[in-house]
Amino acid sequence: MYLDIATIFVKAGNGGDGIVSFHTEKYVAQGGPDGGDGGNGGDVIFVVDKSASTLIDFKFAKHFRAENGENGGAKNCKGKSGKPLYIKVPKGTVIKEKISGNVLADMFYDDSEFLLQKGGLGGKGNARFATAQRKAPRFSQRGEKTQEIELTLELKTIADVGLVGFPNVGKSTILSVVSSAKPKIANYHFTTLTPNLGVVKYYDRDFVLADIPGLIEGASEGAGLGHNFLRHVERVRLIVHVVDISGIEGRDPYDDFVTINSELENYSTKLAGLEQIVVANKCDLLEDESVVNEFEKKIGKKVIRVSAISNSGTKEMLSQIVDLLDTLPEAEPMEVVEFDENRNDSTSYIVTIDEDGVYEVHGGLINMLVRNVVLDDYESFRYFQKMLKDRGVIKELVKNGCKEGDTVRIADIEFDFIE
Repeated sequence: MYLDIATIFVKAGNGGDGIVSFHTEKYVAQGGPDGGDGGNGGDVIFVVDKSASTLIDFKFAKHFRAENGENGGAKNCKGKSGKPLYIKVPKGTVIKEKISGNVLADMFYDDSEFLLQKGGLGGKGNARFATAQRKAPRFSQRGEKTQEIELTLELKTIADVGLVGFPNVGKSTILSVVSSAKPKIANYHFTTLTPNLGVVKYYDRDFVLADIPGLIEGASEGAGLGHNFLRHVERVRLIVHVVDISGIEGRDPYDDFVTINSELENYSTKLAGLEQIVVANKCDLLEDESVVNEFEKKIGKKVIRVSAISNSGTKEMLSQIVDLLDTLPEAEPMEVVEFDENRNDSTSYIVTIDEDGVYEVHGGLINMLVRNVVLDDYESFRYFQKMLKDRGVIKELVKNGCKEGDTVRIADIEFDFIE
């Protein structure tokens, strides 16, 4: 099975919690705090797997989670950090954030590597909070929690030249003749169900040629297989447009030519603007050579006359391809948007009211407080109250109609509001 698009969920490891511990040893009085820090969570990293050519591995495996960091230990022992999670994808995979559609990475090169999400930071143990004034802190810091991210993976074939045209015009035969590729060839529509790649060597030059399947009228809107495979022609530098000049299928070569170009235009103006070489295939079946001349007049350019089955005209085609490739810019990775999880946000917050009339406060400020506050420690709880007042949370609650006695929920904590 060929799969070139998939949705997955990934999550870096949570940071381990710091712990509260005090040194205890015979004959050692007031040993002091010795709670260790939690370990960092594992990162999520995408790498290219050169042996993979589809996203089939992601058909059933949808959730990917890196290891969490371990909690700290007594005697200032730091928790073990979680192992990074490496996710292998085929070369040419584009990684997008599902919700926004932003391109986060383009695994364009053989050695492409992308750090999607760093693991959560480990929390500090109580030994880290000891000062001259606070010699026995009875609180520690929780590890940083990470958020699950929904991603779309799209495989876009990386080739220099793309063969396009209606089904059964001979694209696969041309590919098999000029390269070492062995595509499936038969005399019926949609023999080719996956993009086939072949490396073509022409004297001292070589390039990658792709047979793009499934283009028919309406392909850009999802008809046939076109919508699935048009993405594979997006990266090519040059298009070789193949038509069945013999009309043996009962179609007019000029109508086919116009239709395919219209589909390319509808899908992407960039594709429509690419340089094209037009190949009139199946010339061996022609009884009247004037058919080719009439076709050239209609499209306004010379075509290359080819009979792929007898390997006639393919050298001229390859010569024109390499000459044109020398004048065209190299393909480049897609532009990406830096992924921002807002994990460094420790100031923002919003107040909402749920259907039960409970006032909820959430945002970056609350996430920071949850990590740093231990409510059963008097000193820590005072810090919590002070932060709510200093950062304007109390004022915002009142502004939203919160009155004395109303219930307020912050993270997992519920309390009655008292001004």
